[in-house]
Amino acid sequence: MRIFCALALAGVAISTAAMAAPVNIQVMGVDGRPLAGAVVVVTMPGEKPPAPKGPYTVAQRNIQFDPQVLIVPVGGTVIFPNLDRVRHHVYSFSKTKKFELKLFGREESRKVTFDKPGAVALGCNIHDGMNGVIYVTASPNTAMTDASGRVRMNVAAGTGRVAVWHPTIRSPGNTLEQPASITAAGLETVLQLRR
Repeated sequence: MRIFCALALAGVAISTAAMAAPVNIQVMGVDGRPLAGAVVVVTMPGEKPPAPKGPYTVAQRNIQFDPQVLIVPVGGTVIFPNLDRVRHHVYSFSKTKKFELKLFGREESRKVTFDKPGAVALGCNIHDGMNGVIYVTASPNTAMTDASGRVRMNVAAGTGRVAVWHPTIRSPGNTLEQPASITAAGLETVLQLRR
């Protein structure tokens, strides 16, 4: 089944103003319901990448990654503390960042620095049901949708691109992307994923 994105950008006009404008985006899944946990990235020309601030943490808790999805700027270092009573062997074979954190036990932690943008799928060699993602971004305009499928951010007015990443999107990199124009008044739109 192929999924296409119909990103209906309504009420949008080009503006050259460089001031920040409110951007409100709702992402709807192919089933017509709000899509929680999707990463939305608005990229504008000339923007500076965000500086890593941290600390960024993905814990192993109750045989799960917590949080299951974490957004980190390029250059960010993520700490992987093990809060479980069992040992974990965290790894990623993703093109963006390949790494392996061999067996480590309770109250031990490891660190990994992420130097390229993209989605990094996480797994555990011991517990196959453990899955997570670190989304590494070069844009300061990156947020994850809430339970209602919404993100809110302030973005400089102008013409750029909006991308949506979610593991259920069936396209290269699990990402759909399209041009977007943001006026001084902002942008409010619904992005509907389609089959």
